Amino acid sequence: MGEVMRMSTPESRLRPWLNRMGRLFLSAIFIRSAITKILAPQATQAYMAQFQVPGWLLIPTILVLLLGGLSVLVGYKARWGAACLIGFLIPATLIFHTDFSKNIEVIQFWKNLALIGGLLLVIANDAGGRAGRPDASEP
Repeated sequence: MGEVMRMSTPESRLRPWLNRMGRLFLSAIFIRSAITKILAPQATQAYMAQFQVPGWLLIPTILVLLLGGLSVLVGYKARWGAACLIGFLIPATLIFHTDFSKNIEVIQFWKNLALIGGLLLVIANDAGGRAGRPDASEP
């Protein structure tokens, strides 16, 4: 009796789809990166070695990229997945993408900052948990 009737608006019907598409596009780069590293581990380790990053970090890197990307994609523990991806992006950006004499590195640096921003939005909005549902603000 005390329940408030909620009207469906175009925004409320669109929000779940926007969340899904946002998670798909945001997670795709991490999942693809993990697959690329799986398919070419020697090349990846050689690149890492150029920056004095030990090769044994390849396996944890792949796990973070794959599991974090999948977590954001499907919305299961998306906040944790996003936090793990941020934990990867910060050192990766500072180690691999700070040679600002090369335009491609400037682009990579800013791309990674944009990805961190998107992941912070996932953390803030719980994209995948209860986000997008009309009752998301209720306990």
